[in-house]
Amino acid sequence: MKQSEYVVIKAIEDGVNVIGLTRGADTRFHHSEKLDKGEVMVAQFTEHTSAIKIRGKANIITSFGEVESEAKEK
Repeated sequence: MKQSEYVVIKAIEDGVNVIGLTRGADTRFHHSEKLDKGEVMVAQFTEHTSAIKIRGKANIITSFGEVESEAKEK
């Protein structure tokens, strides 16, 4: 079995959206979660998930390093 990449997402504010996007000819949303401040989600890239979109202020940790997403300006 092939090892899949994991991503750790920690919400820095309430209402962070984590959206899984499908693989294939047509990219579509296939899963969505909402995290509140302090909540942590461990996500995995799979044969069905090719991308993960994060909306809101969060820490994202991968094997490539760490990045912080920015909050949407109001």
